[in-house]
Amino acid sequence: MRFSVFSVTDHYPEEPRSIRDFYAQLLDEMVLAEELGFSAYFVAEHHFHEYGIVPSPPVLLGAAAQRTSRLGLGVAVSVLPFHHPLAVAEEYAMVDQLTNGRLVLGVGSGYLQHEFAGFGMGPWEKRFRFDEALAIMLKAWEGEPFSYHGVYYHVHNTRLAVTPLQRPHPPLWIAILRAEAAYHVGKQGRYLMLVPYATCDTQADLQGVIAQYAQGYAASGSGTPPDVAVALHTYVSTSPAAARAEAEAALDRYVRTRLYARRRSYDELEQAGLILFGDPDTVAARIEALAAMGMTHLLILTNFGALPAKRVQASLERFARQVMPRFATPPVTPGYP
Repeated sequence: MRFSVFSVTDHYPEEPRSIRDFYAQLLDEMVLAEELGFSAYFVAEHHFHEYGIVPSPPVLLGAAAQRTSRLGLGVAVSVLPFHHPLAVAEEYAMVDQLTNGRLVLGVGSGYLQHEFAGFGMGPWEKRFRFDEALAIMLKAWEGEPFSYHGVYYHVHNTRLAVTPLQRPHPPLWIAILRAEAAYHVGKQGRYLMLVPYATCDTQADLQGVIAQYAQGYAASGSGTPPDVAVALHTYVSTSPAAARAEAEAALDRYVRTRLYARRRSYDELEQAGLILFGDPDTVAARIEALAAMGMTHLLILTNFGALPAKRVQASLERFARQVMPRFATPPVTPGYP
């Protein structure tokens, strides 16, 4: 089992924490995550709303590169349809060079209506734009002149001057929102990334998604082991009651402000098995159940709903010191082996 940290970077202007303060908090958490032995730290890319306030992950990851030396640094996800694929390829190649080969990259097609409207793009375009952009990005990373002519993007005899340090390319996950996409991601031999809160009604639904992915991956004939990255809101305290008392308000704030998502109470999410709240024993037991379903990589979402920084740090420390040691984990080395 591999353990990483993930932040949607949701911001609340009515709270005393400023945007600048939040960026500083995120960077501090990355430093702590490295000290605690996490594999990577991922941030989301979002635009035009406090839903998430990192519109340019490469900028934040570049800053993090100067304060860390082993931690994987990544985005979950880079929304490919919103950028020219050559620009995305260059920017993330530069991040990989700055981090000495520590970039970990999730990519997706986007799903928030206001973001497509802001970029003047129809949501019906996203799948074709994503497929073309991913193909161009991967080809560009080879470092040779190439041409590509699609519906939305055209490249003529162009070569990147900066390519990733990791070869043939950094670790890459495809994020899905619809369960039926899991098989197709597996069939391509790609890693899978999903947030069950947005995709599944229950933990049983998650099991079905992972099973579909596994079938597709088996059919792909890929020789590398699959990586099933699952992001779950996580808070570890001294007891289940203490976890609820300390973090329920923040979770409710997060749920209440999530755009286009069905609102569910703490009890509903707990009963569905889609959050990891409790003491170390409770959280570890739920992770064991998820591992049995085929999850190989857990992204703990610990910074949500303007949860105070001290509580986020305490939860991270309890998770790393009292939950992670119960599972076999890969060695913490630069990059993502």
